[in-house]
Amino acid sequence: MNLKDKIERYKPFDEQEEKDKEEFLKFIDTFDDVLTRDNVLGHFSASAFVVNKERTKMVVVYHNIYEGWIYPGGHADGKDDLLEVAVLEVEEETGLKAKVIDTNIFSIQALPVKGHIKHGKYVSAHLHLDVVYLLEADDKIPLVYREDESKGVKWVTFNEASDETMCDFIRPIHKKLIRKLDVK
Repeated sequence: MNLKDKIERYKPFDEQEEKDKEEFLKFIDTFDDVLTRDNVLGHFSASAFVVNKERTKMVVVYHNIYEGWIYPGGHADGKDDLLEVAVLEVEEETGLKAKVIDTNIFSIQALPVKGHIKHGKYVSAHLHLDVVYLLEADDKIPLVYREDESKGVKWVTFNEASDETMCDFIRPIHKKLIRKLDVK
């Protein structure tokens, strides 16, 4: 199944996801290249809501560009299997070999990325059309991170997932992901 089909089949959880789903589908219909950074207006990214077995904690990474804690994820970079991308990003950003709980999309949201310098070049502000998958990992395994991408990685309780140390725009998304987990 291709990305458009997966987005079409996705059942939105709330109004934000309904609106974003509409925009994701328009974006796919409008642009030829939605999976690489060559599309400077925006492109798909794949992320993971990584929870512990008890469903009381989640993994967050301190993102250098966002300047705050956010769930792990990254660019599709041409790959249309966003689940595979999400799993690889978790391993790369946290050192965890996470287990996929569900192969279906868990959440979607359009995330703003402010203009920034990457590898000595300016990258204009753009959107990440973010597709999130639900994964599980052992919260006793030591975490590791890449200093070129983040300033740290940690497990946080669900209460901490919406505190002031998280990125401003991500707090409501963290809350939504936790609510969705309770519904599942």
